[in-house]
Amino acid sequence: MGVNVRKLLDWKTLFIYFHRWMGIAFGVVFVVWFISGVAMMYVGMPHLSDTERLGHVPPLDLSTVRVSPEQAAKAQGLTADRLSIEMYFDGRPIYRAGTKKVYADSGALVGGADKTDAVATIRRWVPSAYAATVRYDGRLTDSDQWTLYNEQRAQMPLHRIAVGDPAGTVYYVSEKTGEPTMKTDRRGRVLGYVSAVLHWTYFTSFRRNGPLWQQVVGWGAVAGAAMAVLGMVVGIVRLRVTGRYRMRSGPSHSPYVGWMKWHHYTGLVFGVLSVTWAFSGAMSLGRPFTSLRTAPPTAAQRTAVAKTRLDLEQVTIPRIRQALAAFAPSFVPKALDVVQFRGEPYFIGTRPPDAYSYAEEIGANEERYEPRREHLIVSVLRAEQGTFSHFDRERMWDVANAAMPGVAIRDAVWLREYDAYYYNQDGNRPLPVLRVRYADQAATWLYLDPSLGTMMRQDRGGRWNRWLYHGLHNLDFPFLYYRRPLWDVVMIGLSIGGLTLSATTLVPSWRRLVRHWRRFRSAVAAMTVRPIPAVRRADEEVKARQSL
Repeated sequence: MGVNVRKLLDWKTLFIYFHRWMGIAFGVVFVVWFISGVAMMYVGMPHLSDTERLGHVPPLDLSTVRVSPEQAAKAQGLTADRLSIEMYFDGRPIYRAGTKKVYADSGALVGGADKTDAVATIRRWVPSAYAATVRYDGRLTDSDQWTLYNEQRAQMPLHRIAVGDPAGTVYYVSEKTGEPTMKTDRRGRVLGYVSAVLHWTYFTSFRRNGPLWQQVVGWGAVAGAAMAVLGMVVGIVRLRVTGRYRMRSGPSHSPYVGWMKWHHYTGLVFGVLSVTWAFSGAMSLGRPFTSLRTAPPTAAQRTAVAKTRLDLEQVTIPRIRQALAAFAPSFVPKALDVVQFRGEPYFIGTRPPDAYSYAEEIGANEERYEPRREHLIVSVLRAEQGTFSHFDRERMWDVANAAMPGVAIRDAVWLREYDAYYYNQDGNRPLPVLRVRYADQAATWLYLDPSLGTMMRQDRGGRWNRWLYHGLHNLDFPFLYYRRPLWDVVMIGLSIGGLTLSATTLVPSWRRLVRHWRRFRSAVAAMTVRPIPAVRRADEEVKARQSL
């Protein structure tokens, strides 16, 4: 017993012991993470694309508008800093503010959808060839596998509507809003499962409990990173670079054979990768350093762009119609967003997407940004001046000064190319933007976009998060992230290395568990079948003779 205690007090033995049993626990998990991580480079969860959603909305028609936004707000209690004027799926104009919708022709609230309404909506939605195949598939009061996002859960209950098309399409219609919120099909469900579901451990009953899921997955990733660190230390200590171990198969730099020898060598090469990917996965959930995120905005920063609340009194019906006419020479939008910029309201209209194809939307699991579409801006108060594409760049300085009053500026520059913090792999973020860096305690940076009059804010914690999460997890370093397919080759190559490192533990882990199980069974059997003591046997023999 003393020898075992001495072994347990040796740090090398402890590291090997903990790494071995943590590896048994996490081996399959890491294999799944590496495989699903490659899948997530190209596909994610199924979703209802903007292209399909807008494809069912007619161009904006204000001929039947009788109620102004101000009247609708007073009658129905609309409160929002942003208003949208758009067409509903039934061909009537509406005002949308947050989750509330009001018909612009009557002032009545847009109702939700019961079972019959939901089926009728999808029958109008799908091609006529499949309209007769639409059937009700159930009412969800809690999420299923494909409705676990918070925005979908907020629209519960959902009606699940099945379409009898070859793709096995299913739509989800919100009972609260009456609108389709989600779409899946057979191909999309398979792709979603092998990518996002497995990678995020998005199993339905587990993910429904959001706090529990976040704690378990976040700290599980931290434990996985710790396991990989222990393995790297053990691998380096047990490697003989100049000397050799005397093995049956011949001299070797590693004391292991078979699968474990492969694990030893691949761990030396890809161990750091396992540490960084597991750790950065935990960072995505705010573990373990919750402070490494951009701090909440101050009161000044929250009002810097709008300056004042949206003034609906200025948004009259004649001005809305005049603004729509101003867009007509370029395009007819399907919605007008009413925003407040520096105390004045403006309309923003976006060019509708090209007509969508029902067949091309099958398996639409692409999670990247959809292409940016052209937009134009019209002043609510001066619609006769026509459209323009961006706000005056000098006015972005007004936003910056309002957001950080009295704070010293380190430097400011108009970016015409992405930097390390304002970027997008698909090139969809607008340029140029004004970047202003401040000398405050949080080292705040502001990115001000004149094309939409918006502001993005980042501080020191947010920039650390950018590298520790996005940088380490997606390898979105500037020298690599924009160079495709080089980025794809590197990501897939490293994932194969990590997969090999993880998979080489599965057979040895199984064998070790089987050996321990057999020992356990033998110990239990030995305890239950004990020999009869000699004194007891003698007493029984005497009783037997007496009975004769």
